[in-house]
Amino acid sequence: MDGTSSEDGAKGVIRRLPRQALRVLILSYRYTLSSIMGRQCRYLPTCSEYAEEAVMRHGALAGSVMATARVCRCHPWGGHGYDPVPRCLPADARWYRFWRYGVWRMPKEPDGAG
Repeated sequence: MDGTSSEDGAKGVIRRLPRQALRVLILSYRYTLSSIMGRQCRYLPTCSEYAEEAVMRHGALAGSVMATARVCRCHPWGGHGYDPVPRCLPADARWYRFWRYGVWRMPKEPDGAG
């Protein structure tokens, strides 16, 4: 054995560390503060479920931006309904243009929908 599997394992753990740290924060919020404030979510999945899935699927930076955009959409005059985490990142998003990861407003429904 040349030892590459142990190096890959250590690198993998280090790469996943920011995701796991954010996940701990999200779960802490979900099971403490969220339960105190009451569950009054306008979206499905809830903002904490959305944040957890976005961070685990797309990484710490992209997932955090997506979660922030979702929380910004969640206000009394905002949208509601089913709003899943995107399967893939936008084509024009890069780490140095991180704001492109988030959908900051709910897309308008097409004419005749609803």
